[in-house]
This record gives sequence, C-alpha cells and structure tokens, in this order.
Amino acid sequence: MQYKIAVSGSASNNCTKGAFKKAYEVGRQIALHGCVLITGATIGVPEWATRGSKAAGGVSIGLSPAVSKQAHMHTYHLPTRYMDLIIYTGFDYSGRNMLMTRSSDAVIVICGRIGTLNEFTAAFEDKRVVGVLTGTGGVEEEIDNILKLAKRGRRRIVFEEDPKKLVEKVIHQIKINNKQKHLKQQEVM
Repeated sequence: MQYKIAVSGSASNNCTKGAFKKAYEVGRQIALHGCVLITGATIGVPEWATRGSKAAGGVSIGLSPAVSKQAHMHTYHLPTRYMDLIIYTGFDYSGRNMLMTRSSDAVIVICGRIGTLNEFTAAFEDKRVVGVLTGTGGVEEEIDNILKLAKRGRRRIVFEEDPKKLVEKVIHQIKINNKQKHLKQQEVM
C-alpha cells in the first residue's frame, strides 16, 4: 500500500539557510520509499518537496486553495509545475489545509508560519503521524513548546533533523498506527 505523506511548510523564505534543500530531500525520500507526496500546491517548501519527488520519479498531488486553474495561477499566484495532479478545492487556505491533512497518512512540517501551524494542529487533532524536520526555522522551532504547554503528549510525533531518517521514522510510525487501528477494530468485532 502506498502511504500518502503531506509536506507542510513556509511558502516564503522565513526558514533557516538550507531548509529548501532539505525540503527537496524530504520529497525525494518520500518518492524513493514508494509513497505519494501531497502538498498545498504552493511555492516555497511545498514546491521544493514536489521537485524532489519528481526528481526521484515520485507521484505528487497538490491541493490548491483556489476554485480553478485560472484562480490558482492568477489570483493566488501559485505554481502548476512538478505536480502530477492539482485538485482545485475552492476552500481557500484553511479549508485546503484540512483536506490536505485528512487526505494524508502523515504530515511532515518543515519551517513554516501560521498556515503550517494550522496544518500541524489539524493533523495532531486527527491523530495523524506528524514528522517535524528540526533545524529549519519558523514555527517548527515552537512545536515542542506548544506540545508542552498543551499537555497533550508527543504520541505519533517524530522530531528529526535528517530528511532521510525523518521519512523513515514517519513511515515506521504510520505502520505502528495502522497496526494499532487494526487491533482496535478487531476488539470491536
């Protein structure tokens, strides 16, 4: 089964130096592990992850906040390159974020601003696996503190600074979650 892994991150460069290069490598690793990349179909971290996926022959799906290709390009000023499929949600950014996290088995956070934080909290609340690529800046640097303040634990959350190791750990955690879900379903029956 192909896992679907979303990459969430900053569209603009408020990231540390080298964060886009790491995003590229995360996308590449997702493809090399036979997983499907899902992004918010935007510039910055998501676009670099998409480039990495395509370089490794991967499949990339973008969920756009726009209602059409024309609005995607001319109203939102977003790219269309490197994605195999763009779904025009028409739900603006917050609605698109929810669709993206719920369409994924896991979400990887790289750098980020408020939209990335929104995607993180949506994934966390939906009990998705979340990978945090540390050392990339932005809201990524605050996630551990937010978890401590919220007193909700770190289950299903993986922190790692190496893109390859992060993707491997995220896939491993997806497998654990799937086993736990299967066992719970058997208990109900």
